[in-house]
Amino acid sequence: MLALVAALLLLGIVLGAVAHLPLPLSLAAAALIGCWLLAFAVRERASRRTR
Repeated sequence: MLALVAALLLLGIVLGAVAHLPLPLSLAAAALIGCWLLAFAVRERASRRTR
């Protein structure tokens, strides 16, 4: 339960910070994070195939 409260608090802080940024900057940051997560997922999937 404490982990859920901490996660919601962190989400609120991040969304509050994004609300004060201009929309193009927020979208660019979101695209950058999405690309990083996609690269991480592809790398993890490739490493599981070789095991």
